[in-house]
Order: sequence, then structure tokens, then C-alpha cells
Amino acid sequence: MSERPTPDLAIVETRVYRGANVWSYDKSIHLVVDLGSLEGFPTNTIPGFTDNILQMLPGLREHSCSRGRRGGFVERLNEGTWLGHVAEHCALALQQVVGHDIRRGKTRQVKGSPGHYNVVFGYADEQVGLAAARLAVRLVNHLVEADPAFDWDAELEAFILRAERTAFGPSTQAIIDEAVSRDIPWIRLNQHSLVQLGQGVHAKRIRATMTSATSAIAVDVASDKDLTTRLLGAAGLPVPKQESVRTEDQAVRVAERIGYPVVVKPLDGNHGRGVCLDLQNEKEVRESFTIAREQSRRGTVIVEAFVTGKDYRCLIIDGKVAAIAERVPASVTGDGVSTVERLVDTANADPRRGVGHEKVLTRIKVDEAAVTLVHEQGFQMTDVPPEGTTVKLALTGNMSTGGISIDRTFEAHPENVEIAEEAARMVGLDIAGIDFICPDITEPVRETGGAICEVNAAPGFRMHTHPTIGEPQFIAKPVVDMLFPPGATSRIPIVAVTGTNGKTTTSRMISHIFKGMGRKVGMTSTDGVVIDERLVIRSDASGPRSARMVLQNPRVDFAVFEVARGGILREGLGYERNDVAVVINVQPDHLGLRGIDTVEQLADVKAVLVEAVPRDGHAVLNADDPLVREMRRRCSGQVVWFSMEEPGSEVRDMIEAHCRRGGKALVLEPSDRGEMIVVKHGRREMQLAWTHLLPATFGGRARMNVQNTLAAAAAAFAAGAPLHDIRQGLRSFSTNYYLSPGRLNEVEVNGVNVIVDYCHNAPGMRMLGDFVDRVGESLASSHDLARPSRIGIIATAGDRRDEDMRELGHIAAQHFDVLVVREDVALRGRERGETAGLVIEGVRAAIAEGARCRQVEEVLEEIDAVRHAMSRSNRGDLVVVCVDKHAAVMAELETWSNVAQAGATANPQTPAADPDYVAPAPTDA
Repeated sequence: MSERPTPDLAIVETRVYRGANVWSYDKSIHLVVDLGSLEGFPTNTIPGFTDNILQMLPGLREHSCSRGRRGGFVERLNEGTWLGHVAEHCALALQQVVGHDIRRGKTRQVKGSPGHYNVVFGYADEQVGLAAARLAVRLVNHLVEADPAFDWDAELEAFILRAERTAFGPSTQAIIDEAVSRDIPWIRLNQHSLVQLGQGVHAKRIRATMTSATSAIAVDVASDKDLTTRLLGAAGLPVPKQESVRTEDQAVRVAERIGYPVVVKPLDGNHGRGVCLDLQNEKEVRESFTIAREQSRRGTVIVEAFVTGKDYRCLIIDGKVAAIAERVPASVTGDGVSTVERLVDTANADPRRGVGHEKVLTRIKVDEAAVTLVHEQGFQMTDVPPEGTTVKLALTGNMSTGGISIDRTFEAHPENVEIAEEAARMVGLDIAGIDFICPDITEPVRETGGAICEVNAAPGFRMHTHPTIGEPQFIAKPVVDMLFPPGATSRIPIVAVTGTNGKTTTSRMISHIFKGMGRKVGMTSTDGVVIDERLVIRSDASGPRSARMVLQNPRVDFAVFEVARGGILREGLGYERNDVAVVINVQPDHLGLRGIDTVEQLADVKAVLVEAVPRDGHAVLNADDPLVREMRRRCSGQVVWFSMEEPGSEVRDMIEAHCRRGGKALVLEPSDRGEMIVVKHGRREMQLAWTHLLPATFGGRARMNVQNTLAAAAAAFAAGAPLHDIRQGLRSFSTNYYLSPGRLNEVEVNGVNVIVDYCHNAPGMRMLGDFVDRVGESLASSHDLARPSRIGIIATAGDRRDEDMRELGHIAAQHFDVLVVREDVALRGRERGETAGLVIEGVRAAIAEGARCRQVEEVLEEIDAVRHAMSRSNRGDLVVVCVDKHAAVMAELETWSNVAQAGATANPQTPAADPDYVAPAPTDA
């Protein structure tokens, strides 16, 4: 151990979970940190550490930590805690500094790695969370040993500015907060304010205060102030006289015709930029014309009559006034001591003021126009105004120019409310900001004088949600009411399927059942993303990104997700929760990767789906698998069991007890006529289908598909599908290549029975071998003269453990006469031939023990292996191809069939006729 601590804390690995994960029910950031020499120095051994960190991040005093009370973390600091734990709390505190109320976190030592810790904490914004993690580590190291280059104040300010750049504006955040309070899911679609509320067919989009229901034509009309005024005037609404001009001379002539004072403003500006008020003469009009034209996208300027009075913003949502605010231009009030310049600095020091729309108020900007306006009021910026004297710094009351707001929602006269609502209807906006200029909003504007000077699309909410004076208005509620009326659905049903083997077939069965019911199903699997039976992306899509892609598709009204172990460990689920979680089995596969070394740890990963089931959801669990059976304890909803065990077994007794308590289950009931799938619900029993009559089960011989059928039927039943629809879906689902590519596809090639399957691990090979034995027996009974041979083409992925590869070969040797060992295109870190060599070792060991196999051959390329196996097969033989690229394999098999049908004596693609083909040397045991 070092005599003194050195700043060795380092981030070794970073993962961002965008949904439920192995550490948390919600999205989290996971760091693996290395303490180095700091492993020997808890906080109470580092002089001044606790005092310094509390001075820099005083919010840590509020953290309860594991003590469950305020100040609990400070107690831990004083008692001595490790610096990985400190980094976790610093990352949380930094996020709280920028307004993200995140309190979830945990730190655990990495098993078998002294000094390494898993640091996990929640986040609201991914980029802010990651920046907080990096700054937290730097801060801890700085407190261990001061770094002269580390300026805490500058670092904290830079962090705050970064957070403000990525944060939602007040309007967007208000809508999201309201949606979350109603359990409406949301997805950020870009780095700005484009957000999706809801899922699939129920999804709505917002960009700030524009919604997917906002008319583009209405936005164009509102941006054309001349057209807006003419439309409102034609409807009999009070509007000022105005005309559009393109030159200074035209502006002067119009101003003289209308009569001074006038207003000059851009035709299509926003946020009050370029608006010049109370112009009294030709000189002021000419000067203002240049200012307004700079802010006009089309170069057109509006000259209109100046209406005197107060500035009011009426917010109209879905045709109704939701809030009214009086906008007061930016100004300061003299105290008899401070200069105008000093008064502005004091006002800008208000913590509520920020840059742009980042806070509830905007900082007052002292530009040339502000200085001129101050001068017109008889002051210089260095003058001291008398006490109580108000000095204006802007003429317009826009919040973006530093103005303040006063809530007047319940003070407006009903006639004025009607005028504002009619104006929004005339323009056609679902959310509109109507700008009134009138002496008093409490009196009818038609009597007191006043007019509508503008109609704004995408009006800001912050003057209403955070008024400077008055009660805040909860205007996000009517927006969400408009998008999702009370009782409307925002979520689509999600069925998530996981397990070591059978995930893809089960997912396809479930999708097929609901497609038959008329649902637009979005499915992810290892083959790609399928939307309404169309493969839109061809890749391994069993991860969280593919799931989010389905949830964003506006056609999908039902989602089926195949969820693999890798995606959960890499990013979490990618969504908040699933209505039905299906766990088929947990068997040793992919062990030794990403810290998963045992099958029990693998079960913990797959149990994330069960933990993501809500109280009104279901977990469909395989009662025959002890590890899956234990997952029932993690389910908040109801458990639906499925089992292949016979009546009278311990498992069936457990299921019977479960059903007597009102539970649900699907089981097999054997009889002289075969096996019947029976649905149990409470004390009721309903027959579903004979297993041997379902095409996917090959007459009941494919026991793995019997299990998959039980899981799929149970999931459909839990998701609310009627029994006759489940029955029809199972009867019409087969393992042909079009419905289930690469999963137990059966084809006949020149009299040879060929099975194409994706089997790639030892447990899967055990189930496939059982199927081969059952099929092989039926083939043997139909051939009296010679026993048909069983030829298998096998392989496994290079990221398996060496013992797993040997076990695959050992099991395969029990069921095949000849084995051809190939390799995948992606070697996954192995040398060419290394994976095949390990599989062959397992085969040879089994042969030495007396296994069925008598010959093993190595043909590394997949298509070459298929050609070799087909060339040595005879009519009546059984060839099983465990594929990597199933489309290429099926195309090759089709070539063999087509040539035979054409009567060719030799297939030009066969090894004998291909001049570039070199026959492999047999590797006999």
C-alpha cells in the first residue's frame, strides 16, 4: 500500500442503459472504475477530503445514501467510504445542480477484481449524465491531490452550460412532465425539441409547442402578418390598419397615409425581433425600416397603426383560452443610488434569468437600441435615476428580450376571450398565441380601443408556467388532453421473448397469431425488423435500438420483441416495460462474456424482462426449467406457467395449486390419441389443439417446437387473444422458409431430406439431436434395404468458451453418422480453423466413447460444406444443415433441385464439376 494517496481513480468502461437493465428498473449509466492505489484509502484517511467536497458540492449534504435520512452520505464520508462510491454521489449531485432530480445510484465491487467497482446511477439526459460522470471522477482525483490545471468554478460553469444546451426548453419540458404524470411514454427523436409521445399507432409528435396536429398552412398564415391581419379583419375582429412594403419610401408613404404614430415590423419575424414601436416621424420610420428588414426572411416589412395600451398574450389551446399574461417590457426601477448600468447588472443577477429560453426569465440585453431608448427617456447608462423611476430598456414585452409577465388568466373580459378564440380558429392553429394591445384586458376592446397585433404559431409557455407575478397556469394539461383525450390509449401491447433457445420461433408464432387477428405487428428478431410481415431491416435486431425503431413506427399496433442477452447487457431493454414477458429456458450459452460466467448469472440477465412486467401484466414462464421457475419471485404481475411435464409430476402439482388459486397455465395432457394442449384458468380447462396436428411440431416429433408452441400460446392468451384465434394461428404456422426462415426448414433435394436450422450451441444441439433421432427412426422404417445415413453440418460462434465448443461436437456425435464441421464468416476473435478444431475435438472424444458418429470432416466455408454434404448423400438420407447465412444455403439447395429437375446428369455446382473446388480430405477418427 502507498504511504499517501495518489489520484488514480479512472473509468475503465462506460455503458448507457436506455431502459430496464440488470442494475435498475429505469435507465442508468454504468461505470466500471479502477481505484488503483486509492483502494487502500477510504475518505476518512484523506485529510480535509470531506470538508472540501461538501464545500464544492453542498447538495451532497442532502443525500441520504443507505442510511435513509438526510445527511446519511455525510456520515458515510466521515466514517470512511471508498472513492468509487463518492464518484457515484458526485455524479448525482452534479445532475441535481442543473435541475435533474435524480437520486438512484449504487456502487458494488466487481467480483474477483480488487480495486474495480461497478458505479451505477440514473440520468435524465444521457449526455449530461456522462459529462457528470467524467467531471465527478476528475473532482475526486483533484481532492485527493490538487491539480493546478483544474479550475472547479470554470469546470462547473462549463458543465452547466453544456447541460443547458441539451436541455429541453420550458415549453417542451412542461408537456413532457404532464405526459409522464399520465404514464404516457416519450422518446426524444433528435438533440433538440422533437419528441414522440406515445407508441406505434398511438404516437403523437411535438416540437416545442407545435404538435403533429398543427396545420402547416396555418403556420404559414401566422408567419405572414399581412395575410393574418387581412383574414382577421375580414372576420370582423379588431386589427390595426397596416400595409406591407419593400422600400423605405413606401414605408414613409404608408406611415403618412395611416397617420403617426406607427409600428414598423418584419412580415415574418418572431420573438419580437425587429419590431419598432411608437414611431413619430419620417426619420424614425426610415431608421426602423432597416432594422425590420434585417429580421424579415422575405425582405418585406409591415407598417401599421400604433395601438396604445398594455401588451397581453392570450394562449389558445384546442380552440379555448388556456392562459392570459400581461407582458411588461424589460425595465429597471431606480433606487436613487445605482446607475442604469448597475441596475441592469443587478436585474440580470437574478438566478431566474438566463440566456435565451434556458430559464424562466431572459437576461436583459443592453444593445444600441436599448441605449437609444434610455437616452430618449432623458438618461445615460451611467446616470442614476431617481428612486422609484422606471427606465425602459425595450419597447416590446417579449420574454426573449428580458420582459416579465403577469398572469391575467381569470381577469379577461368574456368578449375579449371570444375574440382571441375566434382569431385562432380563423388562422387554423391548434395552439396559438394571440397578441392583444389594449388599455385593459378586463374591459371589452371594442369599447376601450385596442386590437390584435399578431397571431403566433408555436407560442412559448414559460410566461404562463412561470409568471413573474401571479399564479402559474398548468397549460400542458390541455395540450396533452388534445393529443390524448381522457381514456385514449398511448401505449401498444408489448410481448418480449427471451431464452437461450427458441426465442425467434416463439416470437414468430406470437406475431403470426396476432397478424391473423388483423393486428399490424412490429417484430424484432435475430433476422431483422419486420413491420406488418415486411422485413424492413435485415440484421441481428434482437437489441434495444431495434425495439425503439418498432415503437416509433406509426403503423404498428402490437409489438413482439425477441430480446437477447447481449442487448440487455449492452443497453438495457430500450423501452420502459413489457405487458407480457416470455422466458422459454435458461441454458449455458455465451458464458464468459461481459462478466456473465455462470448460468445463474445468465438467468439474472434474462429476468430483467420479468422485472419489467407491470402489475397488470403477465410473465409467461417455463415451469420445467428450475432457473426460469425462480423468476416468479421477480414478477409484479401475474405468472402464466407452461409445462411439458406429465400429470402427477412435482411441476404439475405446483401448476395445479397455482390454478386453484385462480392462476393461468398451459400444459400437455397425454392420451391414446396424442398430446392435447390444455389451457387452464382457475378451475376451468379448455382444450386448444393436438400437438401432432400442428405443422411446426412435425407430428409432435420436434419437441423443441412443442415447447415453443406452448410458450407462444400462453403469451397470446395472456395478451388477450381469444382461444379460437390462437388455435387458428398455431394451425396455420409452419416452419417453411417463408414463415420461419432458418428455423427447422424442411426441403427435399433429389430425394434427400434436408433440414435447415440455426442450432449453434450445445443445449440447442441436444434438442435438435432428439428431433433427428425421431425423424431418423421414421425414415429407417420406410427403407427396408439400407439404413439411411444422417449427415450433419455443424458450427458454433467463436465467442463461446472452448469447453462449450467441444460439448457441441460431443453431443452432435451422438445423433449423426457423419459430421461436417464448418465455421461462421465472423470469427469473433478466433483464428481461422480454431473454432472448427475445438468442435472436432469434442466429436472425436465422443467417437472414442462409442458414439454413433463414424466420420468427421472439416470444410470451413459454409457453401462448400453444403456442397460436400449433398454430394456424398444418397436418396433417403437425412442432411441437417446448421446455418449461419440461411438465405445463401437455401439458394444453393434450390440450385441442386433445379438442375435435377431439368434432367441434368451432373450439377455444375457440385464438387465433381466445379474446377475450382478442392475436395477436403476426410478426418476419420
